[in-house]
Amino acid sequence: MAIDRDQRFRAMAIRGKYQRLYRHLRGLQAREWRTSFGEIEAIIGFELPASARLHRPWWANQRRGAGHSQALAWSVAGWETAEVDMDAEELLFRRKRHRPVARLPLEEAWPVHPTAVWPQGLSLRREDLYEERL
Repeated sequence: MAIDRDQRFRAMAIRGKYQRLYRHLRGLQAREWRTSFGEIEAIIGFELPASARLHRPWWANQRRGAGHSQALAWSVAGWETAEVDMDAEELLFRRKRHRPVARLPLEEAWPVHPTAVWPQGLSLRREDLYEERL
């Protein structure tokens, strides 16, 4: 299911308002890209909204595709924003670091219990269920 969701987010980024930013970031070979708001406007072909210049949260990174179309564009492209300087209208994009997924042994993730063995300490007696605890 996660693959299907990732594919949907990618399709949204490719067709979305910030598709040119998405494509530009996908084409970069560097690990970091320092840029200006004006350069981003030249890439996307239109002026950034006033909120991009007034509110730092406009440049916030968001998880798993939830949120704004601009964040979806750079996130799905594999980038995140860093060092946003609202006064100078500059920012740094960095490639996302892929975090290794912790893998648990199957026995730890799904403990084995022999069938037909009642777990120790488990009782369904009425007295035990409604016992007042101090």
